Amino acid sequence: MNYFKKNKLITFIIVAMLIGLVVGYFINSSVTANRFKFDLSLLDHITNPVAKEEAKKAVLKYETACFKEAKKDVASNYSILSDIFLHLIKMIIAPLVLAVLVLGVAKVGDFKSVGRIGLKTMIYFTSATLIALALGLVIVNLFEPGKVMHLDLPTANVETGVKINKQTSSNFIDHVIPESIIRAMAANDILPIVVFALFFGIAAASIGDPGKPIIKAFDSLSHVMFKVTNFVMNFAPLGVFGAITAVVIQQGLDVLGGYLYLIVCFFGGLLFFVFGVLYMISLAFKINYFRLLKDVKEPILLAFSTASSESAMPKTIEALEKHGISNRIVSFVLPLGYSFNLDGSIMYMTFATVFIAQSYGIDISMADQIKMMLILLVTSKGMAGVPRASLVVIAGMLSMFKIPGEGLLLLLAVDQLLDMGRSATNVVGNAVASAVVAKLEGEKF
Repeated sequence: MNYFKKNKLITFIIVAMLIGLVVGYFINSSVTANRFKFDLSLLDHITNPVAKEEAKKAVLKYETACFKEAKKDVASNYSILSDIFLHLIKMIIAPLVLAVLVLGVAKVGDFKSVGRIGLKTMIYFTSATLIALALGLVIVNLFEPGKVMHLDLPTANVETGVKINKQTSSNFIDHVIPESIIRAMAANDILPIVVFALFFGIAAASIGDPGKPIIKAFDSLSHVMFKVTNFVMNFAPLGVFGAITAVVIQQGLDVLGGYLYLIVCFFGGLLFFVFGVLYMISLAFKINYFRLLKDVKEPILLAFSTASSESAMPKTIEALEKHGISNRIVSFVLPLGYSFNLDGSIMYMTFATVFIAQSYGIDISMADQIKMMLILLVTSKGMAGVPRASLVVIAGMLSMFKIPGEGLLLLLAVDQLLDMGRSATNVVGNAVASAVVAKLEGEKF
């Protein structure tokens, strides 16, 4: 009982997930039982066998479209709860990131110190990204889910609904360096906010006494935003219930059976990364890994249940500071991590690309896989804030390596579930990154 009293939010979120599964299952069953069925006997007047077969295919296609639309309409009544919660979270993120980062940078004090911490952070991010990309390739080549599962391949040239977003040096710079901080905050683009906050925080610290009221104001703003975060988190169980219910209504639980091997392979890889790779990194830097996991359990569960790393960001900042990592490190490393260190999403990119190639019987040589890994090392950066960012990057990889783009449809049925695992892993990865940089800066916690 004491555990539940101390962890009310976690308890309510778990209960909301379970209720969402049950409610979603029964609604999905009800919609399935009452689905629209066309009387095929009405086609008996067609005497040409070929024409009759084509008419049946057209009717079945229409039936399927109506069924999907019916489930989508019902699910939208529940997903509105998760939309409200995620909108409330997004409302917090820009002012919170700006406040904590300006405050953290101002405490660091100068470009030299910021540059030192920034260099250590980017070296760690690059190393972790390479490990995650390589692990994705190892898992997919070792277990070969695309070859084992024998999935029905999508029709050629069918629309996937995911647009390829080619990453060039020009649009990367446009994304990183803001023309307007107001526009960047309105769009919740974290990377431009980080760039502005770096300059603003150092400038405020460098002018001495005139800058102290500004720094104090941002300190007050950060405390207010953390209080707002606590208010918003009261809506988390409702948001989780809405998200889980909507997914189960649309996808059902039957989809798990057909994709079970893929799900086990990918989640097994995530677990190995979290409890193998990140544990070994923590061990090397003398970080109490399991205590760190215990302190960030709320944001991990929140990210998993909502399939959104972003939803967990405010709580992660708060949890890491309670863990003992200084504000100047957390406020600097964590926002950067949401653009440069999304370990779960990074691992998924190599895993999913090769999985689709395997499904089509396309052999990608080891040289091409290494090339893919190095390309993703660069193209995956700065993708935070792009809707379904992982799928957008994967679509670009499919095009680059001449793999049919409609292969993305093989993943869409379970992408929400896989995204839950990716999001939770992203939170753990960024928590470890903050702890590593803090250790490199000589902090004890």
